[in-house]
Amino acid sequence: MKASMSVTWAATDTATGRFVAEERRTGLGELTDHVDALRRCRGEGYLEVRLPDREFPVVTLGFRDERAVLHVFEDADTVSLRPGDGTTPADAVVEVPVMDEPAVFSGDMASSLDAAWSLLHRLLRSPAV
Repeated sequence: MKASMSVTWAATDTATGRFVAEERRTGLGELTDHVDALRRCRGEGYLEVRLPDREFPVVTLGFRDERAVLHVFEDADTVSLRPGDGTTPADAVVEVPVMDEPAVFSGDMASSLDAAWSLLHRLLRSPAV
């Protein structure tokens, strides 16, 4: 995805640590900067991202430290949890924020944050990935 591409997103606030549901439309670079700031100052965060001209898909990413979990909302009635990248043992327990609440997932649903970020980009381009 090109850095100049526009996305619509809502995310954890870097100052308060709370999810702000109000969507923003920016270039992908600003979203990347926001996620980088969350990594540095909080070590965790949650975001919802979609393309500005489409209601769906919405891709959500919750992360804590270097573990992340992705959901894809294909439409108002269909959501899927994306399998992890194999870097976390399947029997491990991973906790990441979903909005403002901690959510627990098995390790087989967790990816490294970098791999999840790359997958988020691919899913926005082609939801069938």
